Amino acid sequence: MVKPALRAQIAIGETTVTYLPDGEGWLDPAAFFPCSMPDGWATHSEFLDEHGRFPVSIGSFLIRTGGRAVLVDLGLGAVDYAIPDVASFKAGALVKSLAAEGLSPADVDTVVYTHLHHDHVGWTSDVAPAPHFPDGRKVGGLTFHGARHLVSEAEWRHWEGRGAFPGPDAKSVQAPLDGVVAFVVDGEEIAPGVRILSTPGHTPGHSSLIVTDPSGADHRRLIILGDIMHCQVQITQDQWTCVFDDDPEQGLRTRARLLKELEDGDTLLAGGHFAGHVFGRVVPPALRRAWAGGPAAIAVG
Repeated sequence: MVKPALRAQIAIGETTVTYLPDGEGWLDPAAFFPCSMPDGWATHSEFLDEHGRFPVSIGSFLIRTGGRAVLVDLGLGAVDYAIPDVASFKAGALVKSLAAEGLSPADVDTVVYTHLHHDHVGWTSDVAPAPHFPDGRKVGGLTFHGARHLVSEAEWRHWEGRGAFPGPDAKSVQAPLDGVVAFVVDGEEIAPGVRILSTPGHTPGHSSLIVTDPSGADHRRLIILGDIMHCQVQITQDQWTCVFDDDPEQGLRTRARLLKELEDGDTLLAGGHFAGHVFGRVVPPALRRAWAGGPAAIAVG
């Protein structure tokens, strides 16, 4: 049985990408992947716990390149709650994980959101969004107050004025970002060797990121997936759609296109919700496509 991922790091040339844990979730597979039932998990039981739930990692990716410090997504924040018959969540470690890298929030120059679901925006302000947000709790400022905050315009417009779960809370996320957030487009370079990749479907403006070596000495690339996939099982069961996919059919097309690209051998992937190991690669199909995760699958440095 796999567990939520711990800190991990890989290097693409002189650029490092570090997974910073914030917390974890434990999900009901029938509720989260309805099309996986009744027996889709029969050959994937290693991804379930003794209660039949599957764990997900929740955190952020720190990209350090050319003197820059970029955070991709902001986890859940300091929360501990359950959604009956669906999931339970516990988090709050992101700033501590960042400190272990020798950085404070003031050292982060860029925050980029793959999308604005609640489990990717938790450290936006000093109040973590969660169901049953306490109306009397005052929201202060942005956690990463000196950083640029970037997201696709389609993503921002989709949620603008809508604070309902699982989207970004109106008080603790949208209001602090209003007038501050800047928009990025497909192919835009936001830091040396770090580019935006439009990957809609899970949400209308969902983005992934491509990380390459700015010097060109390392020919590999890393794709930070966002929520194109929530679990390694979707590498083989790529038709499984998530209950929170805004446009499941578009999500299927995006995932199929990307999985084909990931078979080239020079492309690594980072799955922020993957349990066990968040970094790995896709092994081209012999009988079927497979996942190879962890240090043995990745040449670092």
